[in-house]
Amino acid sequence: MRKFKTEEVLEDAGLKKTVIRIKMLDFISASKTAVSQPDLEKIFGKIADRVTIYRILSAFEEKGIVHKIIDLHGTSRFALCNDKHCKEHDHHDEHIHFNCTECGNVTCLDNVHVPVIKLPKNYKAATFNMSVLGVCNDCTVK
Repeated sequence: MRKFKTEEVLEDAGLKKTVIRIKMLDFISASKTAVSQPDLEKIFGKIADRVTIYRILSAFEEKGIVHKIIDLHGTSRFALCNDKHCKEHDHHDEHIHFNCTECGNVTCLDNVHVPVIKLPKNYKAATFNMSVLGVCNDCTVK
């Protein structure tokens, strides 16, 4: 994941540097796995309501700061975008997501080779989502 100063990222994205945006972005950037809105509501629910958290996540996604991953239960999770995947806020997120069937965590696997997918003539991909299901390292070691 990219290393950055939270306030600079918000400024570069044209977003106001509010306390809740800074705290949420710091939390997401420090997380080893993708986080869900309910997770963020549990942590930041005393300083921001559900709608505010939703709007912040939407703004982060629109600006190319985070990308959305759907987990095994259909819940949206969010992870920090890697510079090489989100140039000019173009969300192709061409990397694999690992969904752990034991703990439910979702991890971006940026360093795993993504196979080339050849689409039929006149087909144009808008997004790319590849998920692998299995047991993560933390659950395997337990």
